[in-house]
Amino acid sequence: MRTPFFTTSRGALFADDCLAVLRTMRSAVIDTVFADPPFNLGKDYKNGYHDRVAQAEYMTWCRQWIMECSRVLKPGGSFFIYATPELAVQFAPILGEQLAFRHWIALTMKGTYPRGRKLYPAHYALLYYTRGTPRVFNRLRLPIETCRHCGKEIKDYGGHRNKMNADGVNLTDFWTDTSPNRHRKFKVRPGVNELKLVIPERAILLSTDPDDLIFDPFGGGGSTYQAAEKHERFWMGTELYDSSHIRRRIQENYTFSAARDPQFDLQGLFCDEDNSHEVLRGFKGKSVSAGTVAHFP
Repeated sequence: MRTPFFTTSRGALFADDCLAVLRTMRSAVIDTVFADPPFNLGKDYKNGYHDRVAQAEYMTWCRQWIMECSRVLKPGGSFFIYATPELAVQFAPILGEQLAFRHWIALTMKGTYPRGRKLYPAHYALLYYTRGTPRVFNRLRLPIETCRHCGKEIKDYGGHRNKMNADGVNLTDFWTDTSPNRHRKFKVRPGVNELKLVIPERAILLSTDPDDLIFDPFGGGGSTYQAAEKHERFWMGTELYDSSHIRRRIQENYTFSAARDPQFDLQGLFCDEDNSHEVLRGFKGKSVSAGTVAHFP
C-alpha cells in the first residue's frame, strides 16, 4: 500500500494519481464516490496543472477513472460526478455500463457568462448513479426559503403552509444554493473558485450513514473530506497538486481528528502487494484480477 500524505482519525489522503491508487484497491470497498474532475477547459488552478489536452485523450482518461471508481463501489453504493452539462452527457453512458441511473441533479451557477450562440448557462450537473438498488437513501429536508431583504417566505404554498413538515421541504433534483465560493474568505486555494461545501455534504448525507466510507479521487480544495469529517463518515482520497492546502484545511477545522491515527481498516482497502495474482470478486459475481479495470456486459 502507498503511504498516505496525511491521515486523520477518519480519513487518509494520498498525494498521488487517482488511477495509480485505484488500481491497487480491492473491489467493492467504498460506500460512496464523489468526484469533481477537471473539465479540460484550460482552467488555471494556480497549481501547475495543465487543464487542456486533446478531447479524445481526455475522454479515454475519464473512462478509466469512472470504471475504476465503479469497480470499488460496494453493492448498493452511490457514485456522484459533478460536471458541466456537456461533459455529463458524455459521462452518463460510461456510468450506465455498470451502474443504475438515479438522478441528473441541476445545480444553479450564478455569475456565469454567455458562450457564443448558446443559451445563458445557469446550471451544472451532479450525476447520481448507484450499483444496483441503493443501500442507503436518506430523505433530506431543507429550510423553507425566505427573502434575504424582507424575511418573508419566497414561495407561495397555496394555503397549505400550516400542514407542511416542521423540518422544511423535501430535497428535489434542483438545488439553488450551490454557486461556487468566490469570496476569498471561503477559499482554500487562492484565486480558484472552490466547490461549495454543501454539494458534497448533501451527496454524503443523502447516500451514507455514519461510519460509512467516502472516496473522492480529485481532492481539490478538500470539501468532500471536510464534509465527511463533519458528519462522522470515514473518507479516503487522492490529490496530486493541492494536498498541502487540504491538510491545512482539515487541521484547522478538525484538530483532534487530525492528531489521531485512522480508526478504520485502511490497509484492508488495498490488495496484498505480495500477491499480485490475487483475484477479487467483481460486479455480478465475476472475477477481476487485482489492479485491472473491470469490464462487464
